[in-house]
Order: sequence, then structure tokens, then C-alpha cells
Amino acid sequence: MADPTEGYCVKCKAKREISGPKEVPMKGKGGKTRRAMTGTCPTCGTKMFRILGSK
Repeated sequence: MADPTEGYCVKCKAKREISGPKEVPMKGKGGKTRRAMTGTCPTCGTKMFRILGSK
């Protein structure tokens, strides 16, 4: 399994380590919440987002 702090930068078009990662809740189907990781790209500064699996 991939590292949860690694995400895809749309601007750079490459997988990179998320700078300043923070786990946030996200709305899911049926009123449930899903886990997600957000942060910035260390190269270009674009916001990055990654949906995580259940605990």
C-alpha cells in the first residue's frame, strides 16, 4: 500500500509527498464520513488532496 502522505499533484502531473499533511473528514454516501488527507505540493505550492481508506 502507498504512503498516505503521498498524493498526486495535478499541476506537476506527478506523485509527490504532501507538504503539511492534515487529515480531514469528508462527506460520504448515506450521511457517513470518509477520511481524506490534504496539504500542498512542495514543488509548486498547489493544494493536494488524497482520499484514504477506512480505519
